[in-house]
Amino acid sequence: MKKIMTRTIGLWINLLVWVAPRTAARVGFELFCRPFRGKMTDKHLAFLHSGERFSFAHAGETIQAYKWGSGSRKILLLHGWQSHTFRWKSYVDALDKEKYTVYSLDAPGHGLSSGKFMTMPLYSEVVEKFIGQIGSLDTVLSHSIGGFTAIYTFYRLPELAPERLVVLAPPGEAQDFISFYTGELKLSSRAVRLIVDYFEARVKQAPAYFSAPRFATKLNSRGLLIHDEEDGEASVEHSRRINSVWSNSQLIITKGYGHNLRSKKVVDYVMDFVEHDLVEN
Repeated sequence: MKKIMTRTIGLWINLLVWVAPRTAARVGFELFCRPFRGKMTDKHLAFLHSGERFSFAHAGETIQAYKWGSGSRKILLLHGWQSHTFRWKSYVDALDKEKYTVYSLDAPGHGLSSGKFMTMPLYSEVVEKFIGQIGSLDTVLSHSIGGFTAIYTFYRLPELAPERLVVLAPPGEAQDFISFYTGELKLSSRAVRLIVDYFEARVKQAPAYFSAPRFATKLNSRGLLIHDEEDGEASVEHSRRINSVWSNSQLIITKGYGHNLRSKKVVDYVMDFVEHDLVEN
């Protein structure tokens, strides 16, 4: 059923480009940038309510943020696409709250933040504003598009870079998202051209500009990349390429944990790096 609906949407956009091309471009772009917001369960909310909750405004949206602990070392957690702060529960539980102050936020259109739209540059603006409010960081821990966002943010604003940056299962190129989206919806070349033109007008850059390996060449933080060789959403080759140009990074390749990397072993790798900089694997 989902596949039929996807194909139907693609067919509609392909037809719309001939009768209302501007509308087709806008609709296509908004679909591309619209995350599906999953239902918050009692389990999710119980964990989120265990921390101090606060919010701030950005670009007309309310961004939900969280805080645990009161230690002198500050850590920021950045989740991935169609996720939210609950994905970090194992890490929050593992961190010493007397040693660390742990911050997390829900990206626009995710979790308990408002909005129906998110791009990586928008997520980066939110991260920039948040760091401006809480001050310099010791560590940033990120997953998937949250990792891409972190790499882009600290390429763009090296003065905000943390001492340590952990990136789990990052994508590598914005163009990959365009290609996947095009294939899923079976979009015509005309539709893709209109949507990409709209993307460039809104974001002020072509999709090809957004390349994690290119951004990583400028990173100064000590880095840890973890990627699973069976990741079906973001190829492990992205992390290999990022690691090859990130001068102070370490790469761990796992097997059997998939894109989400939900494993105590991964948590242990991250904790070792946060505490000691070097992970033995």
